[in-house]
Amino acid sequence: MQESISSKELMLKKIRKALLEKRDNPYLNLEDTPLYKKAAEIPEILFAEELTAVGGNFIFCENGIDFIENMLDLAARFKWRKIYCWEPELQELLKHYEFPFYETDKDFEMAEVGITLCEALIARNGSVLVSNKGAAGRRLSIYPNHHIVIARTGQLVMDLKDGFQLLKSKYGQQIPSLISTITGPSRTADIEKTLVLGAHGPKELFVFLVDDFS
Repeated sequence: MQESISSKELMLKKIRKALLEKRDNPYLNLEDTPLYKKAAEIPEILFAEELTAVGGNFIFCENGIDFIENMLDLAARFKWRKIYCWEPELQELLKHYEFPFYETDKDFEMAEVGITLCEALIARNGSVLVSNKGAAGRRLSIYPNHHIVIARTGQLVMDLKDGFQLLKSKYGQQIPSLISTITGPSRTADIEKTLVLGAHGPKELFVFLVDDFS
């Protein structure tokens, strides 16, 4: 017992001594230092690899026609009928190519697919940065079993800090009150340590990176 007390007192003395001694901060520019070492990876390839690793699906499209063709293939493969899209920009694109979808929340309890935009794609961990500023809100990215995210190539960044910089550039002082990331489809292993997809959200996540919507 005496040895334990002595060890404790010795430790406390060292802590007090350290607190009394003034030392220069060795990490003056900590916030400016990169979280990871500089990588030579191409962001598009890195994002695709990381997204796939967590169970997501990555599709690169050169233009709007390419996007619609891929959407038709997915709809046929999964036999989708209840596809919902509430983003005006995406609605215009889908209407232009006469792609069927629901633009209101009619019969939303039967929704199979939700199509949304995003704020950014984070290449380093294959995540999608989203906020509550979009017209789709949270329901469209959480309730349907399949979630489709549409992003432009200019929204693909390497790190999370770069994604927040895009938010600052876009919204200025009016930063969204809710900002979060989506990393792959919803999953949990809480029940008997068995991985279950779609427990708290979509079972499938598709990320479309479109170079040009025209």
